[in-house]
Order: sequence, then C-alpha cells, then structure tokens
Amino acid sequence: MASTALGNHARTLIAPRLERVIDGEDAGGVTTATSWAGGGGYRFFRLAPSLLEYDKWGREVVSKAYNPAMLAEALCKLEGFTYAPSETEYWNHGHSTEHDFLYVTAQTLTHEQLRDLSEQVGEGRTLLVLCAAYRGDARSLPNLTVKKIPDHVRDRCEWGRDDYSLEIDRLPPAVEPQPGPTDLFGAPAK
Repeated sequence: MASTALGNHARTLIAPRLERVIDGEDAGGVTTATSWAGGGGYRFFRLAPSLLEYDKWGREVVSKAYNPAMLAEALCKLEGFTYAPSETEYWNHGHSTEHDFLYVTAQTLTHEQLRDLSEQVGEGRTLLVLCAAYRGDARSLPNLTVKKIPDHVRDRCEWGRDDYSLEIDRLPPAVEPQPGPTDLFGAPAK
C-alpha cells in the first residue's frame, strides 16, 4: 500500500513539478535562489517488487507476487539485458543487442529442447538461456550460451513450495542402534 501511494505521489506531484522546472515555468524552491532558467531532464524509474521474501520460518523464497514474466524481467536486469518479451518468439524475453537475446525458464532442459531452441534462434543470432538445470553438452550448439539461474537467486529459494510439512509415510525408517561389546554383567565395556 505504501509503495502504491509513493508511486502515485511521484507521478501526480513530483514529476509535474520537475517538468515545470525543466521548462523554466517554476520559480519556487531553489529555482529562484540559483537563477535556474530551465533545461535539463530527469529519468523516472519504476522499481519492481523484491524478488525474494521471507516465509513464516524466516527462509528466503521467491515472492508469491512474482510470476514467470516478473522473474524474466529481474533476471534480464541481473544479466544486463533489456526486458522486452517478444509476442511471437516464446524464447525471446529480452535483448542486449539486436542479435543477442535472453530466455528464462525455471525448468530443467534436455539436450533435445536445447537443440530445438538453437534451431529456432537460427544463424546470426545468439541466445543466453537461464534455466534451473540442463542435460547434455550445450557446447555443440554455438548460438546458445546455457547457464543455471544464478545461485544467489536459485539456491536461496524453495521453488514451487509454500509449506514445509513432512509426509510421515515417506520418512526413511529409523536406524536401530547396534549394541556394542558388554562386560560380564551386560554393561557397556570400557
């Protein structure tokens, strides 16, 4: 709620004031004191919600607010790509150049899936694939670079879980302690 109010405040009050200062139409504040005559510019950024949150046990997990698109956007930023998902190519979540793209999936990819991706990307383009894990040798696919989702995201998260309940019927059997040597009276030998 507070972040929404701050976002609205920034759009309804701060941005219009900055625009008036830039246009030379605002004489308040430091504008008069510094003899500002207008000019310049500013950038307005929208911050995404935190990728990680704490569950009720204090463990960091991927925020429930995140959906696959938000995860792709966060990983684009981590890898230095511009988030710009394609409407026609499912594997194109972002780009760093007009020929270099990024694809994010929380799945484990097989060599056949990677080969199919490589064919879809085609010659003259490259694709950075960020996935949970992969099987096979990606070096045979020269237009793909395959990496696991970064450890600082993947290892600190409990993917696809919202509780830590134990399934009692699947616990391993308890190991019975083996008796050690005893003395004549049945006491443990020293």
